[in-house]
Amino acid sequence: MSSKSTAAINRPGLAARFKLGTVRAGFAFGSRLAPQHTVKRAAQLFATPFASSRTRAQAVQGDDEMQRGQLQVNGETIATYVWGDPVLQPYALLAHGWSSFGLRFLPWVAKLRAQGYAVVTFDQPGHGYSSGKLCTLPEFTDTVHAVGQYYGEAALAIGHSLGGAAVTLAQDEAWRARKLILVAPAADMAAAVGRFFRFVRLAGYLREAFYLWLLRRTGVSVEQLQVHHHLPALGSPGLIVHDLDDDDVPWGEGERYAHYWPGARLFTTQGLGHRRVLDAPEVIDAALAFIRGEQVGTRVIGSTNLSLCV
Repeated sequence: MSSKSTAAINRPGLAARFKLGTVRAGFAFGSRLAPQHTVKRAAQLFATPFASSRTRAQAVQGDDEMQRGQLQVNGETIATYVWGDPVLQPYALLAHGWSSFGLRFLPWVAKLRAQGYAVVTFDQPGHGYSSGKLCTLPEFTDTVHAVGQYYGEAALAIGHSLGGAAVTLAQDEAWRARKLILVAPAADMAAAVGRFFRFVRLAGYLREAFYLWLLRRTGVSVEQLQVHHHLPALGSPGLIVHDLDDDDVPWGEGERYAHYWPGARLFTTQGLGHRRVLDAPEVIDAALAFIRGEQVGTRVIGSTNLSLCV
């Protein structure tokens, strides 16, 4: 195939570009003409997982050892996937990211099993085989916490992207993991909202109304979801993995975790982006070395009083 043909395939299709342009134009006009309706529509779009989460989950098969199950969490049916016996074995809880699915972690399973862990993963509400339509970070966090409580204290928790933030926020006296590995973790809901506003061309003066919609839906303010407020109290050892070429969640958000989390270490990659970093062999190998107690990555030293720019 010629390079010209390949480039044509890799470019966004005309229909997709037209749809995005229509959405942006609608939000631009709606911001001025019908701000309340536009904020509600934008917030619902922000909280709606991509349909690809379900189609990609349906295309992936587990193995003969995998046990499928279901849990009820906040009125939704959560699909679970278990290897081994989390009651009798130390277990690892794996939390996927936005518009992903639990079996996205399949490349990790065999290696974690070889280390003696049972493995538990699941689909968040509105994702994969779980029920629901809308989902936000508080729902991500509640689901991690509920699944974790069902199986008991985890020896290890691994979270990718929004799942990394959820794993962090889910730690409390009722449930915790003894070690945490966060891959490309999101650190700041306000920053994520800012990226969304810029992408869909939503007027900045609607941000407070947007935050209010999220608060009314979840009972949690955006300020409470800024992870750096929670990190100094984490007692568990942590490894943060983040790629310098991450266009979805900037590398600086991963650095913020290491900066505010006493004793955590930052393992930096390059050229993997936001998605390939999750199952890159060098990342899984570094994670396994961390689990074994080896030094991985670097410490980030700085003052926890530094101001943060959103």
